[in-house]
Amino acid sequence: MASLSHPTQPIASLFTPSPLRILVVSHTYIVDLNCEKLRAMTQEPGVEVTVVVPRQWRPGGVQNHVVKPRPWQDGNFRVVPVANFSQNNQGLLCFGAGIVTLLQEFRPHIIQVEQGSKSIAYAQLITLNRILGLGAKNLFFTWWNLPYTLRFPVSALEAYNLHHTDGAIVGNQDGVEVLRQRGYAGAAQVIPQLGIDETRFCPQPQPELAAALGIQPHEFVVGFVGRFVPEKGLLTLCDALAGLVDGRPWKWLLLGRGELKTALMAKAGAAGIGDRLIWVESVPHDDVPRYINLMNVLVLPSETSEQFTTLTSKGWKEQFGHVLIEAMACQVPVIGSDSGEIPYVIDESGLIFPEGNVVALRESLLWLMQQPQVATLFSKQAYDRALTCYTNRALAQQQLGFYQQLLSGEKS
Repeated sequence: MASLSHPTQPIASLFTPSPLRILVVSHTYIVDLNCEKLRAMTQEPGVEVTVVVPRQWRPGGVQNHVVKPRPWQDGNFRVVPVANFSQNNQGLLCFGAGIVTLLQEFRPHIIQVEQGSKSIAYAQLITLNRILGLGAKNLFFTWWNLPYTLRFPVSALEAYNLHHTDGAIVGNQDGVEVLRQRGYAGAAQVIPQLGIDETRFCPQPQPELAAALGIQPHEFVVGFVGRFVPEKGLLTLCDALAGLVDGRPWKWLLLGRGELKTALMAKAGAAGIGDRLIWVESVPHDDVPRYINLMNVLVLPSETSEQFTTLTSKGWKEQFGHVLIEAMACQVPVIGSDSGEIPYVIDESGLIFPEGNVVALRESLLWLMQQPQVATLFSKQAYDRALTCYTNRALAQQQLGFYQQLLSGEKS
């Protein structure tokens, strides 16, 4: 199974094509901040990256408006919005005639579509690559990490895509195994889609913000950042905290929003800990590091669920847990469940407990609360791992290395 590796020297000079032209297609990059890993690739000499995004996209959820991204360029990196069909479904997304013109002009060596193995956009780019005689390597990215079955015609679509794939980039370890089960035997590498900006997510004391939120210097702050939904394990975390009746004073800082808030408030109130909760919603992304730096530990207690469904799949388990690496970069110790990719992300730089196990989670919290030297050790290990493995620069180097493997004909 492919796993993370972290080159420490420039990669681009190893490539045969000069310049190396990389085309990436995804709705993810309608957000400028999400482009940083791809921009980092162009810091290597002779690397050009063009990102295709839909001209109009409706993210859904709290962002219930249509996003119309602008074209922009920074050196050898550029974002090009192209007219699209389907404005809110990853699998159905595909593009108008403008994609043909762009392919003819740019003539990429690498075409990477980040909409999964079953997407129409990927089939469209594979077909255009063949018709236009570009000779580019076809790649896709996927997060999906649970087995699934498909019916015709989606099964035929995926079979076509996998048959013409030169390489797959997968956001987690389990996702590679799922692709093998689907019959894909080609090159695959585990690389997260998004890295961290270590200049934003870094240790930075926040005494004024702590005071504004009513957090006292002697209080141990347990943090959670994310959606308030059942599969994130918040009810388990609430039960674990409710059992902390003795010892160091603590607060629970929750950053995010979601459907579970009302039930969680009621549960905390019934357990007598409602006054320990601090709710913070609608925080700009630039402010998230300030709140993470208030925490003595960040907990991601995700739980595998059978309730989550899509058009072609059922079930959910944690696909990565990006907030973990954000906290690690802030030198905040982390505790995570063993759902999905979490143990691989944390590795030995934090604590892992069996998902849904209230007692084990409570014991992990108590250990860090009662043993400050252990918490300090984990915080340093987490920081080192984040900077070594998960910065945009580190991930860009790894992705370029995978491209080199494909272009040189090496086997995974």
